[in-house]
Amino acid sequence: MSSVKRFIAGVVCPRCAAMDRIRAWEQNGIRYRECVSCDFFEQLPIDDAPADELTTRVNQLRDEQKNQDVQPVRILDPGKPSS
Repeated sequence: MSSVKRFIAGVVCPRCAAMDRIRAWEQNGIRYRECVSCDFFEQLPIDDAPADELTTRVNQLRDEQKNQDVQPVRILDPGKPSS
């Protein structure tokens, strides 16, 4: 069984640093990548489980931020007198 080999746009070969020369395909539960400019070849098992999310400052709150109470914000209209 032959699967279609497709070029991956924007990928740089880890061996020769040529851009847009890597093609990839999947066969029998294994993902293959190869460079058409050099002899780079890699095979990786296909992992069906999603990868864990990387820890960043956006998705990780500091302890003091987790313990703060949420308070509503009141928006005032500068054109109307306050009561």
